[in-house]
Amino acid sequence: MTEGSGLKARVMRGTSWLVVGYGGAQALRLASNLILARLLFPEAFGLMALVTMVTVGLMLFSDVGISPAIAQSPRGDDPDFLNTAWTLQVIRGVILWILATALAAPLAAFYAAPDLALYLPIAALALLISGFNPTRIETANRHLALGRLTQLDLAAQAIGVAAMIGLAWMTGSVLALVIGGVVTAAAKLILTHLGLPGPRNRFRLERAALASLLRFGGWIFLSTAFFFVSSQGDRAILGKFLSLDALGLYNIGYFLASFPLLLIQAVTLRLLIPVYRDLPPTASAQNRAKLSRLRHAMTAAGLSMIAVMALAGPWLVDLLYDARYAAAGGIVTALACALAPQIVGASYDQAALAAGDSRRFFLFSASRASLQVVFLFAGFAAFGLAGALGGLGLALLASHLVLIRLARLHGAWDARHDAVWLPVTALLVAAALWLNHDAVLALADFGLRQARP
Repeated sequence: MTEGSGLKARVMRGTSWLVVGYGGAQALRLASNLILARLLFPEAFGLMALVTMVTVGLMLFSDVGISPAIAQSPRGDDPDFLNTAWTLQVIRGVILWILATALAAPLAAFYAAPDLALYLPIAALALLISGFNPTRIETANRHLALGRLTQLDLAAQAIGVAAMIGLAWMTGSVLALVIGGVVTAAAKLILTHLGLPGPRNRFRLERAALASLLRFGGWIFLSTAFFFVSSQGDRAILGKFLSLDALGLYNIGYFLASFPLLLIQAVTLRLLIPVYRDLPPTASAQNRAKLSRLRHAMTAAGLSMIAVMALAGPWLVDLLYDARYAAAGGIVTALACALAPQIVGASYDQAALAAGDSRRFFLFSASRASLQVVFLFAGFAAFGLAGALGGLGLALLASHLVLIRLARLHGAWDARHDAVWLPVTALLVAAALWLNHDAVLALADFGLRQARP
């Protein structure tokens, strides 16, 4: 099934490499996390959570959809189109570093974390460096030629992890985490420039390509701004009300609990636009059947993995970390339960981008982000961190209804799939909360450094 140049073979090879790549990356992160947890302290992970939240936020607030534009555009292999996209990417990287430097002091004052003023400009160098990444990365994604790209990604991450551990051993400082991220970005830039085939990028701004990228990217820009709220808004909000050590424990809990969802998202982001492009569900019943089989397999895999985190969260934390990190066990369970509904719908939204419908994709992103903010704030005000995570889960369940509407417009909604997997998700959440209710309820007043909103 993996041989040849047909779509099925490319999908199978691409999925295999994505699982290997993401699994390998998470294994590296887990190993480094366990070592760094013993070399550093919970507050270090809390401060790094704020640094990551800001840098990821800047990336998302400035995303003009270069990757999906190359993946779905008929000109996705045109050198003029690719060079124009690369030029925009470089300009964006420079601007992001300038913005991060300007925001460092105000954000340090807002979060009462003075070290943020020093570390944020250093961490943002990774954004500047990443702007020079070759579009050969996106070409490999477009054609599902992910083998060599995955190997280079893993090599870059291994170099970054080695730098983090070495610096942490020598300094015992958060600076090790910050510089490690910059080293990873530099390693990826060098390795992909040297290791991926294809012509080198040159500065170019072709008018037609620029117009196409900006037209498609306008709605993507707005969508990713709201995606920031969806993916990083919890830390942006909780960082104001939790102590740094509590935020560090939350970040460790999030790392473990979100692994299944992030793996599924990594697969869908790179895999499903080409699949929907070549197998549009509105074209034939045969296409819909093939997509349905793929969707069931992805959902089954994702829920199986998240079930382990939900059911065994406290046990896993006790096994992997020392006593300073014990409270993260309840966070793993609560977060895994909250994120589980998102796995059921993970394969739907890329149908809109594959069809070039970035406007409706934005509307979905905006509604999901708005629901998350409202429910998270309301839950935190009522029941602290436990309520916030419960609110997050309710928001993701409610946003699934909006996602169904988007999927139906592009013929991608699978009613039988949802009828099977939503009840399974409900049973999983109920079992996990019953089994670990003491650890989850203990989060109500966990780590507060000021009054709830």
